Amino acid sequence: MKNKKSIICIIAAVGLLAAAAFCSYQIYHNNAQVNEQIQAFEELAEVANKTPNKEKSPDNKQIDVLANYRKLYLHNADMVGWISIKGTTINYPVMQTKSNPNFYLTHNFEKAYSYLGVPYVQEDCDIGTSDNLIIYGHHIKWYKMFGALEQYKSKSFYEDHKKIQFDTLTEQTEYEVIAVFKTVAYNPKGFRYYDFVNAENEEEFNAYVNKCKELAFYDTGVNVEYGDRLITLSTCEYSAQNGRLVVVAKKIV
Repeated sequence: MKNKKSIICIIAAVGLLAAAAFCSYQIYHNNAQVNEQIQAFEELAEVANKTPNKEKSPDNKQIDVLANYRKLYLHNADMVGWISIKGTTINYPVMQTKSNPNFYLTHNFEKAYSYLGVPYVQEDCDIGTSDNLIIYGHHIKWYKMFGALEQYKSKSFYEDHKKIQFDTLTEQTEYEVIAVFKTVAYNPKGFRYYDFVNAENEEEFNAYVNKCKELAFYDTGVNVEYGDRLITLSTCEYSAQNGRLVVVAKKIV
């Protein structure tokens, strides 16, 4: 009987060791994938942010930056712009696939499966005309991807990072943060911020802005008027099921 119990104990111990080894492998494998995909984004950023010849004028510099974006567009026509926030890890292409809305939730710039995905614009938004461009990105630890938005919960961080750069293929544009808040998606108690793309009238526009400010972690003091163009960055927020962290900004340049 003692031998039988010993064998059972040995088998259980081996099973635990195997489970631990498998978990360690999975963690290592996931981290390796993240590092590989981050490296790919850094290579894209080198192309996007390639500086022009020093002899060129500031005006030509803007033209060259847009030309860099168009080089990437020729590689993948789903690219609609580039988003960056100085002082953060956010420096990524932005995609849109209207016929397959969430494609870049699980695919990289090369259209292969990706745990990180690529930031992408909601399918019913029009880059050139919509009152509000909604951009989604994964919340990855170590402030990778839109995980960097977590820092906006702190007003002191906001004070040093008020501006968001979102360039299209034809225009360089800058936005100023007006509100940062959390809510829950797909829940009657949550704020359906993703429903606001175009304002039917001034009342509807003001209602959206006022709700964003009502939910905000802090008052930015930034005034918003009907006719302002907005950008809304959305990522997961883990304090609630289907939680979302949202950063809203208005176009200033």
